[in-house]
Amino acid sequence: MKGRDAATLDWIDALAGEPPKGEELLGELQRWSEAGWIRRLDCAFARFVAELHPGAAPLVLLCSALLAHMEGRGHSCLLLEELRTRPDELLGWAAEPREALAALMKPLPRGREDWLRTLRDCPLVREADAAGDGDEGDGDGDEPPPLVLAGERLYLRRYWRHEQRVAAQVTARGAVREPVEPGRAREWLDRLFDAPAAGREGPAGPDWQKIACAVALRGRLSVITGGPGTGKTYTVARLLALLFATSAEPGRLRVALAAPTGKAAARLKQSIEAALAGLEERLAGALPLRELAARIGAARTLHSLLGARPDTRAFAHDAAHPLDVDVLIVDEASMIHLEMMAALLDALPAAARVVLLGDKDQLASVEAGAVLGDLCRDAEAGGYDEASCRYVAEACGERIPRRFATAQGAALAQQTVMLRESRRFGGPIGRLALAVNAGDAAAAQAVLQGGGGEVRWLDAATPAEVVQLALRGRDGADGGYRSYLEALRQRPPQDDALAHEDWAREVLTAFERFRVLCAVREGDWGVAGLNRAIEGALVQAGLLRKGGEWYEGRPVMVTRNHAGLGVFNGDIGIVLKAPGARGALRVYFLEGRAVRSVLASRLADVETAFAMTVHKSQGSEFEHTVLALAGDAAAQVLTRELAYTGITRARRAFTLLSPGVGVLAAALARKTRRASGLPQALEARALRSR
Repeated sequence: MKGRDAATLDWIDALAGEPPKGEELLGELQRWSEAGWIRRLDCAFARFVAELHPGAAPLVLLCSALLAHMEGRGHSCLLLEELRTRPDELLGWAAEPREALAALMKPLPRGREDWLRTLRDCPLVREADAAGDGDEGDGDGDEPPPLVLAGERLYLRRYWRHEQRVAAQVTARGAVREPVEPGRAREWLDRLFDAPAAGREGPAGPDWQKIACAVALRGRLSVITGGPGTGKTYTVARLLALLFATSAEPGRLRVALAAPTGKAAARLKQSIEAALAGLEERLAGALPLRELAARIGAARTLHSLLGARPDTRAFAHDAAHPLDVDVLIVDEASMIHLEMMAALLDALPAAARVVLLGDKDQLASVEAGAVLGDLCRDAEAGGYDEASCRYVAEACGERIPRRFATAQGAALAQQTVMLRESRRFGGPIGRLALAVNAGDAAAAQAVLQGGGGEVRWLDAATPAEVVQLALRGRDGADGGYRSYLEALRQRPPQDDALAHEDWAREVLTAFERFRVLCAVREGDWGVAGLNRAIEGALVQAGLLRKGGEWYEGRPVMVTRNHAGLGVFNGDIGIVLKAPGARGALRVYFLEGRAVRSVLASRLADVETAFAMTVHKSQGSEFEHTVLALAGDAAAQVLTRELAYTGITRARRAFTLLSPGVGVLAAALARKTRRASGLPQALEARALRSR
C-alpha cells in the first residue's frame, strides 16, 4: 500500500474538528482508492450518491463508500453501529488506513441517533419498517432510492430486495407441511436404512440420515448440512427413493439435480447414481429405481438450470416462468450467494420441493451473502419442537435426543437436519479437519506433526517447495502432476475416435488426483505466481511442450459463463489435440464419465489451473491436496473456514505449506463473520405469521 501524501496529512490537520465538506471527503476517498485501501468502485459509488444528491451529508458519502467496500468483501449490508463504535474490528484494516479513517470520522456526528437521523434525512435512503417492508418508490424521481436503512443496517437496494425475497420464500415454503402417512414412510425408511440398533441414543446418537429423509418428506423446503463424509448425497439418494416410493405416480415425478459449479454438479449426479444402484439390490425389485433414476437427467449448474443469458443478470426462469420440476436437489449450497439464492427460489413452482445440501462450516460464496450459514445458524442446537419429535419417531422410528428438542422451535429449524457422524474422515485428515473447525490450534498442530504419510506440514520459505511437490509429490503422497502427464503421453492412434475419448477421460481423471490450493490470486504465493512457477518447471523438465498460450496438456479453468458453449465459471478442462490428422486444439471436460470438448479458440475467458484458490476448489476432491498458506497477501485473508475448506478437499493425503505452524494458528483464531440481515428477516416474518 502507498502511504498518505503530504496533501492528505495537511487536509486532515486542517479539519481541526470541523466536519469535512462533501468534495473534501470525496477527495480523501479518492486517495484511499489510489492507495489500495478501498476499490475504485467504492469511491465511484460515493461520487454517484453525491451526483444524485449534491447536498448529501459527508456521513452519507462515507457510509456509501464503505457499504460498497463491504459488499465487495461478501457482506450484504453495512453494520452502522459497529462502524460507529468498532470500525477496526469491522473493517480489519492495517494501521495506516485505520488512522486515516479515525481522523476522517473524528469531526463527524458521534451519537447513534445522530447517525440514524442523518441517514433518514437523506432522500437517497429509504427506511424499511420493523417488519422488513417499505415503499419501493419513495424517491425524488421514478427510480426508488439506491440505499435502504433497516434498523442499524444499511443496504444497497438490490441486496435488500434479494434478502427479503429469500426470507419470504424460505418462510412460505418452510410453513407448508405435505401430507405424510407415517406408517408408509416408516415402512420404506426401514427398507432403505439399517434397522435401528439398541442404545442408538448413546455416543453415536440417532440415525440423522434417516431423520433427514423423514423431515424432507413432509416439507417443500429442507436443509441438510454436514461435514465431509457425513453422507449428504448418500442420504439424498435414499430421499429420492422414498419420494418415488410414496408418490402416487412415481414415473411422472420430475426431479432436477443442480450445483453451483460443473464439477460439483457432475459429482452430485455420479454419487446419487452409485447410491441408487446400490439400493436397487437392497429393495429386491420393490421399486424400479434404475428406470426412475434414468429419467432424472444430467445434473446442471445453477446458471444452466435457470437459463443464464448473455449481457443480463436476469435468467430465463423466474417467478413468471418457473422451472418444470417437482423436486430440486441442490448440492454445495454454501457456495450459493444471496442474489443466486433469491433467483433460484423465485423460479421454483409453489408446489415443488427443494432440498439444499451443504457444509455450513465451509467458505461462504465469493459474492455477497452467506445464505446457508444464515439458514443453519442454529443447526448445531437442533431446536425441534414436540410435534417434530413425535413425527420423527412415528415416521422413521428414531428418537431425537432431549438436548436437541425445545418447547417452541423456529419453523426453519423443523426442516433443517445436521448430519453429525463422518464415515469417511476417521484418520488424520478427519482429526485435522475437526480440530480446525473447532479452532483448536494445539490439536491441529499435533495432527500435522504426527499424521504420518496422510498429513504433513512442510516449512516453506519460497514457492520452490510447491513446485517440487507438483513435480514429484512427497513421501506418502507420490506423483504430483506426473500421473496425468504420463497419461498424456499415451496418445492413441489418430483415427480411433473411441480410443481418443477413453484417453481424454484417463488424462482428465489423472489430473484430478492432485491439486495445489492458494489463499489468494495474486503474488508469488497466489494462483498467478504458482501457476507460472509450476508451468515453467514442467516445461523445463520436458514434461510439457509450450509453443504459445494454448498447448497440449494445459489445464484451464473457465472464468466466465458461456451458456452457448455449455461451459460455466469454475469448470476445469485440459487442452488436447482432437483425433484426426489435423488435430485442432480443443479443451476437454469431464462430466461424470462423459467427455465433451470445445475448440480452444472459442474460449477467451480461461486461466491456467495447476493452482487454484480454495474458493474455486469447493465442490471438488483430490487424492492429494496441497494448501499453500504463505505470503503477506495470504496472511490478510486466512480464516478458519478457509483452512477447513482446503483440508477437506483431500481424500487420501494433505500437505500444508507455510512458514511455521503459527500461520495455521493465526488462521484458526480468525472466524469469518458476514454481515447479513437474513436471520432477522426470517424472525420478523415468523412473528407476523403467528
